[in-house]
Amino acid sequence: MDGETSWISHDMPKEIDDFDSFSELSDEGNKEATMVSVDLILPDDLLERILSYLPIASIFRAGSVCKRWHEIVSSRRFLWNCSHVLSQKPWYFMFTNSDEPVGYAYDPLLRKWYSIELPCIQTPNWFIASSCGLVCFMDNDSRSELHICNPITRHCRKLEEPPGLKFSDYSALAISVNRTSHNYNISIVKSKQVPGNFFQWDLSIHIYDSETMMWATSLTEVLTGWRGGDESVICDGVLYFLIYSTGGGTPENRHGLVTYNLSSRSSPLIRSFIPVPGPLTCGRLMNLKEKLVMVGGIGKPDRPDIIKGIGIWILDGRSWVEVSRMPHKFFQGFGELDDVFASSGTDNLIYIQSYGAPALLVFDMNLKIWKWSLKCPVSKKFPLQLFTGFCFEPRLEITP
Repeated sequence: MDGETSWISHDMPKEIDDFDSFSELSDEGNKEATMVSVDLILPDDLLERILSYLPIASIFRAGSVCKRWHEIVSSRRFLWNCSHVLSQKPWYFMFTNSDEPVGYAYDPLLRKWYSIELPCIQTPNWFIASSCGLVCFMDNDSRSELHICNPITRHCRKLEEPPGLKFSDYSALAISVNRTSHNYNISIVKSKQVPGNFFQWDLSIHIYDSETMMWATSLTEVLTGWRGGDESVICDGVLYFLIYSTGGGTPENRHGLVTYNLSSRSSPLIRSFIPVPGPLTCGRLMNLKEKLVMVGGIGKPDRPDIIKGIGIWILDGRSWVEVSRMPHKFFQGFGELDDVFASSGTDNLIYIQSYGAPALLVFDMNLKIWKWSLKCPVSKKFPLQLFTGFCFEPRLEITP
């Protein structure tokens, strides 16, 4: 282990397992180690490989077993092993306070909620985007303060202020991490109404490159009859974001999708317009294995602003393919579901959450199965209490 530095520090999350601290797991771990006596049998390199296949929470438990195991899971070589094994299932962090950035993270592998502290972010209403273990936060006031962090290791870095309008009417944040090099791009789509003209909106796209550590304004354009919003995602080098009609029109045409290739910098945007699959109350975009997936609230034909169900679609070329619709029993299980809701996902899992309750529904894209998460350890205390959250991959080896 000579020359290897530890990623375990005082900045690590203090609580992780059933709301208990990491240190409280040591007694259990010591008993297991005594019974198995793995230390006496396996060499370091083989033990590293075995431990690297454990869920994240179990890795922290293993680090409390003894000095040798702690040194192993703290080493750079172990982090390298972690990056080359099967990825962890994505977690979902649920904010449980409308004013403070506090809450619990759900681990679908062990079906447990963990109490963790998020660095950098000041309030839950900040813009949030995630990719491959990194999470990007942007403030909701000036929209010029950005941080990128690993919520598991709590390593965090503040980014330079982005260019363009400091106070835009609408902003959409996205991040894409290269899984090999761990370099990343961050995009911000800003939209502001042209003074005195409700139908025209100034739209600009700003890209941050972690290799150069610089921002660049890659596009400025005026949209007529459409405006930007707060939904965007990067899939396979293409930026996708939803736009919204400002000129009325039919219910089917209230939302639209536009694409922007980050390499070729295609323009104008409206040429890439893709209609959404029917009238939607809202749409949530996400990257699942470099494929664009949208979770949308399905509006009633005669009242498109009233939600009657929730659907999942995947984009195939320029056409939407329906993957599934939420069964009625789950739709009813949310109780009073607003026309808009929180939803995010990665890998094969999609999380859906009502703003009005801490219930969390999970959809498995591979198995096509809907199921509730284990109940979150927080209950609604007053009628106007809001809940929201975001999905992220728990990874140890990724640093901003």
